[in-house]
Amino acid sequence: MRKSHRLTGSESSNFFDRVYEVVARVPHGRVVSYGQIARMLGSPRAARTVGWALSVCPEHLPWQRVVKSDGSIAGGGFAELRRAMLEEEGVPFLLDGCVDMDACEWDGGEV
Repeated sequence: MRKSHRLTGSESSNFFDRVYEVVARVPHGRVVSYGQIARMLGSPRAARTVGWALSVCPEHLPWQRVVKSDGSIAGGGFAELRRAMLEEEGVPFLLDGCVDMDACEWDGGEV
């Protein structure tokens, strides 16, 4: 029998809170991927759930600092806003429009 990776209501609420704690620590001018956050929280297959958490996150969190693992920006209609916010923070972009992850990826260490 295969174990489900879906979270129940109270589990997802707790997981969302933990996501918010990590996102709140991402320093100005740095980025982290959805998958990195999931791994930091001990749930390496929960990148999509991290995205769901950020879709309803508190306004004060630096949600723009979370990008896809390849540096591309998720967010549909908010992608342009997110890019502008990151550029304002000095986050470098590559010619293909992706964040230069080698230059500014946050490893969870410094704050």
